[in-house]
Amino acid sequence: MLRDSLSRLTRCLAPALACAGLSGCYYLHLAAGQLEMNRRRTPIEEVMASSETDAALRRRLDYANRARDFAMTELGLPDNGSYRTYADLDRPYATWNLFAAPEFSVRPRRWCFPFAGCVTYRGYFDEQRAARAAARLARRGFDVHVGPAIAYSTLGHLRDPVLNTMLAYGDRELAALIFHELAHQAVYAPGDSDFNEAFATVVEIEGLRRWLASGAGGGTIEEFIRARRRQEAVADAMIESRARLDALYAGAIDEEAMRTAKAAELDRLRDTLAAAGLTSAGVLNNARLVAAAAYHRCVPALTAELSRFDNDLPAFYAAMKPVERDAEARGRHCPPA
Repeated sequence: MLRDSLSRLTRCLAPALACAGLSGCYYLHLAAGQLEMNRRRTPIEEVMASSETDAALRRRLDYANRARDFAMTELGLPDNGSYRTYADLDRPYATWNLFAAPEFSVRPRRWCFPFAGCVTYRGYFDEQRAARAAARLARRGFDVHVGPAIAYSTLGHLRDPVLNTMLAYGDRELAALIFHELAHQAVYAPGDSDFNEAFATVVEIEGLRRWLASGAGGGTIEEFIRARRRQEAVADAMIESRARLDALYAGAIDEEAMRTAKAAELDRLRDTLAAAGLTSAGVLNNARLVAAAAYHRCVPALTAELSRFDNDLPAFYAAMKPVERDAEARGRHCPPA
């Protein structure tokens, strides 16, 4: 099993390592981080059977097992060996994602990778490394934002483990996260972060609704949606602010006037969030607005698309599969910002 895993990892990382000369140490950092994650993996059944495993961890892993099985048998999501192992990374987050945008643009800087295509963020397994990369971009005049992530997907190229970072929240959130990450393995459009995150979010919410309705425990979908609404309210306010800034940056005014107007818009956004009792982690800037849009902008359109199929998930996947490499088709489901 270990030999097979290492062989798969070597095949998947070979293109990235071949690019190392063009991208400095970044690809080597990714390879080292993935190898370390693989080194820490243990089959979940072994962890649960061990006398050294405490009862709380055993219960959470059993819950993860059942949610994974439900995803495959009831939601039609892929079964390729993911989430059958457990890895304790000995840190609170799996990765730290760096977003960047020019000072006077809400169009994100993009990075291109093997398999994933061009995306609007760059992930790091080490927080300090992400912070140093952000500082370098900031010195070049970019707005930057570094956000932690408790999970990530290798898109089915490797057998992703359940991570200790994924267990930091409640049972509902754990099931939702497994559904979300497996959705990336079902449909993924290289180079279109907004579409990919929206698709996975729509599948996650519908999957969780069914999971909780099955009596799996962890509360009700209404409780989950209420908790989500606060996050969505923050995202909606940021997306509206992003649209206003986009119009501002397209205007024919000098840089100092644009800088002043930008600061006023971000102050207005901060006041709007505060008045509504909402908070947002991190500095408010173009990069932070890009990060909010990537996870929320296209959700309403894709939710409507799922409804068009009477919430039939396999039919929804089948309809979305052909758009993976068809930007025009994706645009019909999720218009450009």
